[in-house]
Amino acid sequence: MFLLLPFESMIVNLLGISITVLFTLLLVFIIVPAIFGVSFGIRKVYMKTLLKIFQWATLRIERGAKEKNHPLYKPYVNGIIAKEPMSLEEEIKEIRRSGSGKALDTPEFELSDIFYFCRKGIETIMDDEVTKRFSAEELESWNLLSRTNYNFQYISLRLTVLWGLGVLIRYCFLLPLRIALAFTGISLLVTGTTVVGYLPNGRCKEFLSKHVHLMCYRICVRALTAIITYHDRENRPRNGGICVANHTSPIDVIILASDGYYAMVGQIHGGLMGVIQRAMVKACPHVWFERSEVKDRHLVAKRLTEHVQDKSKLPILIFPEGTCINNTSVMMFKKGSFEIGATVYPVAIKYDPQFGDAFWNSSKYGMVTYLLRMMTSWAIVCSVWYLPPMTRQPEEDAVQFANRVKSAIARQGGLVDLLW
Repeated sequence: MFLLLPFESMIVNLLGISITVLFTLLLVFIIVPAIFGVSFGIRKVYMKTLLKIFQWATLRIERGAKEKNHPLYKPYVNGIIAKEPMSLEEEIKEIRRSGSGKALDTPEFELSDIFYFCRKGIETIMDDEVTKRFSAEELESWNLLSRTNYNFQYISLRLTVLWGLGVLIRYCFLLPLRIALAFTGISLLVTGTTVVGYLPNGRCKEFLSKHVHLMCYRICVRALTAIITYHDRENRPRNGGICVANHTSPIDVIILASDGYYAMVGQIHGGLMGVIQRAMVKACPHVWFERSEVKDRHLVAKRLTEHVQDKSKLPILIFPEGTCINNTSVMMFKKGSFEIGATVYPVAIKYDPQFGDAFWNSSKYGMVTYLLRMMTSWAIVCSVWYLPPMTRQPEEDAVQFANRVKSAIARQGGLVDLLW
């Protein structure tokens, strides 16, 4: 039999005590409040503390930049093309100064000017209003995350130490804690919905399914240290309707489902996501589609119509944009959700990127990398507005109705309403 030395025994005991204390704290301060839908206000105190630190760091950076006489912000940081704030005449003069012996002030056209105009045309095509919405929004103030604004340079030792301390807190404390919470939430969701799925249909099953979903989503929200402010809750979606919202991130589902009970719509997946979907559909009438069915717009519309015609069924949650936008604007809504004649409940979601960027750039980051970035951010802070229900007018077609709903969401969320 293997015997531990006194020192090794002490280490094992300390480790066991630490794990017990950590689990107890998680249970008392996070999991139990999530079950009952209450909060001790710890996250709001945490957010206010972070704001004060960010303000101090930004003021210190601005003062240091002024002392060293270098620009704090680069122009056009949101663009894909690096541009300088120069007029057309100044740019042409600069080109001629570097590559031509001709007088700079001559108004005559040079053949080499063609290349300048070609370059400007290509820049305009690549850096249009639509393309900008698929890149992360840069911040004007530093939030101690190296990935948010690359324009800030080394200023002082204190700021560098503060940033290093932030890295330790985010990766060595917050990340393990959030992974543990996410694992707990997902495990309870799969286990709880599977057990509830074996119950006979009725009020008891519906009651348990609702509270299992709410409890698990609230735990997952706490796994992201999400601080959410819900407005106008009297307008929350009702049974037999469709909830439509702007789309920034896959966590939009968690944000909304932690405050309401929805039927999800989506494509059937494999792997872990498939396990979760199969467990959820046992307890709740979610609408999952096979890959081949998703391409058949009429079949999808038929399934959705059958769902909303039953006023006892849950409201369907849909993101009509069909892709993630960087939370600065709202783009074209696909008309399918607006053709079936159901009451539409618009919802506007606006994230505060100062604490962490919720936008998922799927062309740049995979899901695992994206979740790692989310879980190593300071927090996810957002506001959710429930707008009054809207119905399609007799003189409207589906496209006009979709645009009217989109405009209402953009106006309430302070987003740009793009025609594209």
